[in-house]
Amino acid sequence: MFWEKLQWRRHGVYLLLFLLGLLIAAVVFTQLRSHPLIRPTLAPLPQHPQIAVHMNHSQAHRYSEPYRPYTREGEDLEAIMIEQIAKAQQTVDVAVQEFRLPNLAKALAARQRAGVRVRVVMENTYTAPWANYTAAQVRAMDPRMRERYDDWKALVDTNGDGQLSAAELSDRDVQTILNEAKIPWIDDTADGSKGSLLMHHKFIVIDNRQVIATTANFTLSDIHGDLGRPDTRGNANSLLVIDSPAVARLFTEEFNIMWGDGPGGQPNSRFGVKKPVRPPQRVAVGDAMVTVRFSPSPASLPWPDTTNGLIGQTLRRSRQKVDLALFVFSDQALSDVLEERHNQGVNIRALIDSGFIYRDFSEALDMMGVAMANTAQARQGNCYYEAGNRPWQKPLQTVGTPLLPQGDKLHHKYGIVDDRIVIVGSHNWSEAANRGNDEFLLVIEHPTVAAHYEREFERLYSNSRLGLPQHVRDRIQQQLSACGGKIATRPAPSSRTPADTPTARVNLNTATAAELQTLPGVGPKLAAEIIRAREQKPFQSLADLDAVPGVGPKLLERLRDRVTW
Repeated sequence: MFWEKLQWRRHGVYLLLFLLGLLIAAVVFTQLRSHPLIRPTLAPLPQHPQIAVHMNHSQAHRYSEPYRPYTREGEDLEAIMIEQIAKAQQTVDVAVQEFRLPNLAKALAARQRAGVRVRVVMENTYTAPWANYTAAQVRAMDPRMRERYDDWKALVDTNGDGQLSAAELSDRDVQTILNEAKIPWIDDTADGSKGSLLMHHKFIVIDNRQVIATTANFTLSDIHGDLGRPDTRGNANSLLVIDSPAVARLFTEEFNIMWGDGPGGQPNSRFGVKKPVRPPQRVAVGDAMVTVRFSPSPASLPWPDTTNGLIGQTLRRSRQKVDLALFVFSDQALSDVLEERHNQGVNIRALIDSGFIYRDFSEALDMMGVAMANTAQARQGNCYYEAGNRPWQKPLQTVGTPLLPQGDKLHHKYGIVDDRIVIVGSHNWSEAANRGNDEFLLVIEHPTVAAHYEREFERLYSNSRLGLPQHVRDRIQQQLSACGGKIATRPAPSSRTPADTPTARVNLNTATAAELQTLPGVGPKLAAEIIRAREQKPFQSLADLDAVPGVGPKLLERLRDRVTW
C-alpha cells in the first residue's frame, strides 16, 4: 500500500508539472505573438522571374543577424547582395551613399582577387578615413557625425578594448578592406569640386546584366539594426534584383558618368547637375515594363520633365487606389496631383516617417487639411506658410506614421498605383532629390512585383498612428494665436529669391541650393552641407545649424535673422 500511494503521488506530481508546463508554454506563446517585433510568419509571395523583391522586415522570412546575436523576422538584404556578387564573373560596379557593412566589402574583395573588375562610388561625407582620426578630430565632429563615428568604432572594435588594431580594421573597416584588396573607389569630389549636393544612389550592377537597386544604405542601421540599440531591427527598406541587360546598361551609363576615368586621373567625373540630362527610358523586362530615370534635373527643366514630374505622371494614371510609404514627402506639386486624384474618387493612404510627417514643409499636413507655419517666424511677427501651400479641401484620415521601434525609421520611398504599378528608388519625394542629388527612380508595371510592396504597406499600416495628433493641433493653434490669427503664404520663388527681401527668411529645410547660396557667407560647399544635414534630420533650431560643418559663431550670428526652419 505504501509503495502504491507513493507511486500515485509521483504520478500526481508529474501531472501537475505537465499541466504547469502547458500553462507556461501558452503564456509564452501568447506573449511572442503579441510582441511588436515578432509576428506570425506568412507564406512567401510569388516572385517575378526577372524582378525579385526583398524586404528587410518581411513577415514571410526569418534570419540570424551577422553582427548581433538575434534571429528575427525579415530578409537579410546584405546576404542577398553577397550571394549575387559571388556569382560575378566580369564586373561589379557599386554606387552607394554610405558603406559600412564589412561582410559585403569582403565579398567585393573576394571577387576583385578572383580577377573580377570591381569599382565603387561613394558620397564624400562618409569617406573620411576615421581609422586615422586623432582624438582632437573626433572631439571636433558635429553631433550627427560623432554618432556615426561611435557606431563605426563599436562595429570595428570586436574585442571591446577601446583600441582599433590592424587586424580589427582589416576585418571590420570597409575602407581598409577595399584598399587592401586594391579595389579602386572615388567619391563625389572626384570632379575636382568639394562635392555635389548628395550622392544618394544605392545600386550595384553585376556583369552588365543584373542590377541590385535598393532604398537602403549599406549600413547596420539601414539593414539589420544598431549595435548599441538592441530593440532596433533596421530602418524599413526594400531591395530589387533585376535581371535585365537593358536595365543594367542604363545603370552602367549612370555609373560611368560619375566614374570618369577613376581615381588618380583627370577630374572628368560628373555628379549632380553637371551630369547630362537624360529622359526616362522605358524597358521591357519579361512581361513587365520598367521605366528608369536618373536625377537631378537642372532648374531650367520644367517640373513635368523632371523625376518628380515622372512620379506625378504615374500617379495621374491611378483609377482606384494609391498607397504611399515615404521617408519624406515635401513636393507641393505631387500633393496637388494626389488631391486631384482624391477628388476623382481614388482612395489614397500614406505613411510618412515620424521625423518628417509633422514638419511645416510636409505634404502630409496638406493631405490632412491643415497648414503649419514656423514658430520662429511667428516670434518675429513674420508668419508665413510655405510657397504654394494648399491644404486639401477634403482631408484624409488615412495619413499617418508607422509605430516602429525607437531608433528605426521608415526609409522606404515608394508608391503603389492600383495594385499594379510601383514607383520606387533612392529618390525621396523632395525638391533636393529632384534638383540636386544623384538618384535613381524606377516605375515598375507588374502586379506580382506590386504585391510585395502592398504586403509591406499593410504590415506598416496595421500598426500606425493615423490622423492629426492632438499635440500637432495644439501647435497649429498656438501659431495662429502668436500670429494674430492671420498667416500669409510666402510667394512662390521667382527671379528674386526669398533672401533678396530683407524681411524674408530662407527655410533651411526646403530651400534649394541656389536659395541657400543667397545667404551671406554661404557658398556651394556650405549649401551642400546644409542639405546633407537636413536629409538626416530636419533643422529645428539655430543649434542644429551651428552643428553643420563650416558654420561658426560669426556666421551663425549673421544668419540668425535670415533663416527659418
